[in-house]
Amino acid sequence: MLRIYPKQVSLKDWTKVTLWPMEPRDEARLHEFFCRIPEEDRKLLKEDVAHRAVVANWCRQIDYNRVIPILAEAGGKIVADATLHRRKFGWLQHVGEIRIVVDPEYRRKGLGSLLIEDLMLLAIDSKLERLFAELIASEIAAVRAFERAGFERMAHLPGFARDQNNAPQDLLLLTADISTANQPETCFY
Repeated sequence: MLRIYPKQVSLKDWTKVTLWPMEPRDEARLHEFFCRIPEEDRKLLKEDVAHRAVVANWCRQIDYNRVIPILAEAGGKIVADATLHRRKFGWLQHVGEIRIVVDPEYRRKGLGSLLIEDLMLLAIDSKLERLFAELIASEIAAVRAFERAGFERMAHLPGFARDQNNAPQDLLLLTADISTANQPETCFY
């Protein structure tokens, strides 16, 4: 599944970006990446990535059977983090969650869309049937990127989420059915 990495992709502006699965040695650079993300964006994430211990925990407890973290590098620095979260047991073992964070300098260049596509292919390879993403409604560009990739809005929950300042935010639940992609006649690759 991860044998296709590392790999190089080109963005809309022809910038070359290298993608690879996160490894323990990426800890310092990944923390630097998250510290470059504007505070107002970090407030919308599920975890407080400004704390080095959060990132250290991720890098020290890598389990590709549970979470597949894909990093993107350009110009010698990490510019995006994309993760596919899976469960190996229970009533949601056929469902994966996608989370993506992109450096502001690399937004609107197609990197988020490339990462969504990459994670969808990994999900198909993992025999997942459905994917979901939880986004704050004000993240319009991110919502559009997921919709272009085939995700549909399944729920709009006003005031359901709270950012790190405890301010209410509208939460969107987007889903994609990838079950037919596992059938040979409709496979994406």
